[in-house]
Amino acid sequence: PPRQNRMVEAVLSKRLVSSLKHREYVRVKVGRVNDRIVAAPLARGAGAAMSLVRADGFCVIPQHSEGIEAGETVDVELYRNLDEIDRTVVAIGSHDLILDLIADLMPNRYPGEHLSSTHVGSMAGLMALQRGEAHIAPTHLLDEETGEYNLSYLRRLFQEPMALIKGVGRIQGLMVKKGNPLQICGIEDLVRCRYVNRQRGAGTRVLFDHLLKQKGIAPEQIDGYEREATTHMAVAAAVQSDSADAGMGVLSAARAMGLDFIAIGPEEYDFAIPGAFLDLPHIQHFIAVLRSEEFHRRLDELGGYSYTRSGEVIPISRE
Repeated sequence: PPRQNRMVEAVLSKRLVSSLKHREYVRVKVGRVNDRIVAAPLARGAGAAMSLVRADGFCVIPQHSEGIEAGETVDVELYRNLDEIDRTVVAIGSHDLILDLIADLMPNRYPGEHLSSTHVGSMAGLMALQRGEAHIAPTHLLDEETGEYNLSYLRRLFQEPMALIKGVGRIQGLMVKKGNPLQICGIEDLVRCRYVNRQRGAGTRVLFDHLLKQKGIAPEQIDGYEREATTHMAVAAAVQSDSADAGMGVLSAARAMGLDFIAIGPEEYDFAIPGAFLDLPHIQHFIAVLRSEEFHRRLDELGGYSYTRSGEVIPISRE
């Protein structure tokens, strides 16, 4: 249909850093959460061709500006109609390749509906939910005391009624170069190689710190502990390009980059959601995608996932 580009004000979901030299046009994915429009920056650079397909519009970083902080209001020129923006699921939180699968499947099954995802880590995603900047927060936070994932964090952090949409079970492990030339077998071997870590607040970082504590290894003993990447694919790319020897991530990312994988253990990757959003039609369709046979088939192709509870909704009791 004919479209008329229009300007809207949106809350930026992730910090944008820019050069002082240029006026920069940044492609964004956009969705409405309650009465606010939220803009998620997409990948930048000459190789980020998919951002042209996925973008809903762009915001401008003026020349002589070092960037825009998360939570600030920006002007966005839209490519899509506002009714599609209103039917976009806004996800801010932990990264997994399944978010790309869902982003592909949603508009195919439900034309005009989309998924917008920003990768900031599990804890930062829950904070975004608290600020009313997202519908859902992908999360995989381990409670070291109970051994359960995600539920205890929602009980502690939120006063409002919440729910957990079950996502997938997945295998976390160490991604290493093909053939494992350094013969890395477990966490204890990381003291003799170059590591690339995840950012603070990421569920993978929480798990890694827990495993270090179990092994009695101090973070200072890990060369690269302070080096942070924001996604599993970024970690895998660092190992594949030989700028690191190992990093923790999921099996699907290791396979995508042609790496070897040393399994550490299973975990639960789910979606936190305020109860008030559960009845939104696009949220119900998001849940339907999680339950669909096509989604499950795509997970089997990626490898390393289980989906017996995908799409199950668990109300959160604070008692």
